[in-house]
Amino acid sequence: MPSLKKEWIAALSSPEQGERVAAAKQIYAVGRSLADSATQRWRQNDEFLRLLGKDPEITVGLAVRPETFAQIREANGWPQLAQVPPEQDASEFTLRFEGGATLDVLTSRDPEGSGAIAKFLSKFGEDIQQVEFSCCDVNRATAILRDRFAVAPVYPEARPGADGTRVNFFLADGADGKKALIELYEPAAIRFD
Repeated sequence: MPSLKKEWIAALSSPEQGERVAAAKQIYAVGRSLADSATQRWRQNDEFLRLLGKDPEITVGLAVRPETFAQIREANGWPQLAQVPPEQDASEFTLRFEGGATLDVLTSRDPEGSGAIAKFLSKFGEDIQQVEFSCCDVNRATAILRDRFAVAPVYPEARPGADGTRVNFFLADGADGKKALIELYEPAAIRFD
């Protein structure tokens, strides 16, 4: 499995759009490879696959330090920040590139804090932190993963996520023994509650 190269992260803040696009596609490909490996068995379940949809939207979440976050955001025209619940101690924005490569760029509001992104950056440095799959019913998908695949969710039920989504997270085994944090999210627009 390919690994993330630090120069790709740096290239996301290049003044050259072509360099940013190429770097984003490389980062996305690495994240997709990790997620595809980690979720391969899950996607063989017909009900779970229906919850993801025929062509699920997949986003690679890249955790970076606050200074890198600011540089990438500036180079990409100051994309709007997501509305992240305060208890998650994170800032994020989304970058969409041609060919379907979508990245969520994440950082900690408090780099010395105890939030998930701060802990991740302290332990792993700048890297792919999660891969996100759009899902029409996160609680049902959680039940399938827990009951049929013995995959423990991070939370017993979906909880509020960025921009009104509902989310849950799963630590899954990828190729080469590498772990992948998979986020399932219900976009606010399709929720029925």
